[in-house]
Amino acid sequence: MIDKEILNQIKSGAVVRVSERIKEGDKERISKFKGVVLSRKHGSEAGATFTVRFMSGEISVEKIYPINSPVIAKVEIISSPKKVHRSKLYFLRDISKKRSRQKIGVAA
Repeated sequence: MIDKEILNQIKSGAVVRVSERIKEGDKERISKFKGVVLSRKHGSEAGATFTVRFMSGEISVEKIYPINSPVIAKVEIISSPKKVHRSKLYFLRDISKKRSRQKIGVAA
């Protein structure tokens, strides 16, 4: 479960590191995924989610995490947005990593 304090900091434009549990056969390991939060949907109700996007060169990966998922071990807030004026940052899909950092004012 994610703390209420952390939930309030997960906003569009924030850079987060999500630690998720992955089962491989009978073993379990923790995988970390770091990226920019594009959106947060449905507040804190049962089906609430947040979308995280990571860019490596020209390849980008998006993951959608349910807030109430037992798969999430921990969420760390790396940096908060400085000047984001939108609740959904889907326009970041079409621009480069350098330009997106300039737009939202976060070192992604």
